[in-house]
Amino acid sequence: MTPTVILDTNVLVAGLRSSAGASHALLQAVASGRFELGLTATLVLEYESVLKRPGLVPLVAADVDTLLDYLCRIGKCRAVTFRLRPAAADPGDDLVLEAAVATGSAFVVTLNSRDMQDGAARYGIGLLTPSEALTQLGITT
Repeated sequence: MTPTVILDTNVLVAGLRSSAGASHALLQAVASGRFELGLTATLVLEYESVLKRPGLVPLVAADVDTLLDYLCRIGKCRAVTFRLRPAAADPGDDLVLEAAVATGSAFVVTLNSRDMQDGAARYGIGLLTPSEALTQLGITT
């Protein structure tokens, strides 16, 4: 069975800003079949809002739209049928945990797990760094 994984927005940003590192390797592996990308409308809107901030990533708005359209096409998109808020120390992370629960994700890949630890544990969701996720998923770089 292929695990479903949520990518925190910070992993998406890191993977787009640099072609080196585990975050970029995860983005490259999205269509590999090693994992399914879990998505909710709220999470995709968060991705869009952050990725379209001027100068944050080396993409123009049209490229961000193309990327998000692609992720929505290949990802496992689910509706959030109930709110978990507040579940995380940082309210901005609640939407990530809600996406993980809604999509039945095995884990969330994040560069900052500290604020999500309690909420993730409460719902049985693992938290991994990008490099830990690569190992867990058997993806070699």
